[in-house]
Amino acid sequence: MSEAGATGRLWLVVPAAGRGRRMGADRPKQYLTLAGRPVLAHTLARLHQAFPQAQLCLCLDPDDDRFDPAWVPFAGWRRSPGGAERADSVRQALAALADEAGDDDLVLVHDVARPCVTVADLTTLLSALREDPVGALLATPVADTVKRDDGQGRIARTEPRDGLWQAQTPQGFRYGLLRRALERAAAGGVGVTDEASAVEALGLSPRLVPGRRDNLKITHPEDLALAAHVLAAQREEGAPHAGAGHANHAPKGD
Repeated sequence: MSEAGATGRLWLVVPAAGRGRRMGADRPKQYLTLAGRPVLAHTLARLHQAFPQAQLCLCLDPDDDRFDPAWVPFAGWRRSPGGAERADSVRQALAALADEAGDDDLVLVHDVARPCVTVADLTTLLSALREDPVGALLATPVADTVKRDDGQGRIARTEPRDGLWQAQTPQGFRYGLLRRALERAAAGGVGVTDEASAVEALGLSPRLVPGRRDNLKITHPEDLALAAHVLAAQREEGAPHAGAGHANHAPKGD
């Protein structure tokens, strides 16, 4: 059986057009060096380990001159122009697939800045997606005490954490549903921060799939060192690690 199972092909959409301003670096975070390779290369390698036959749509800034196709391990892939926001990039990528993708094809959207997702979590998510008519995403229950501020830098109240989850990626849906959700959100001026929130706006409830907490998103400067430690720890514990079987390539300009 194919990776997408009986429901159609599997498409991977990876938004990678962000500028990463919160990193304070001289380049977008997807091109920062992590364990000798660009973050983007690690992320794509990890996805390829789980889904080698999938079709990849990589969303890049039209003016991106740092990208190197040698970092892409997929045989079937294409470049799609990134939009102003993440949702715009994904929506444009889905529109570019309209002539090939069927409504029941499966789509996994994954942050380029999450190179530590494990193959086990990826395959578990895909299995959940096959079985759920709405969709599914990796997530973790909130572990820390959550405070809401009063707008002046002081605590207004403590929020109950029961039932609260932190959304991760990938987030998976059927092509037709996800495209409809994102198109409707854009037309209605609804701000969405992930694919699940667009589907929720249709009145649907995607499935939460518990994932590992080390599927961190590189956002701040300290996250890069933490990701390096996570990848090293995953190698030691035997979890499939990013970049296995691929040559190392340093990002352009290093």
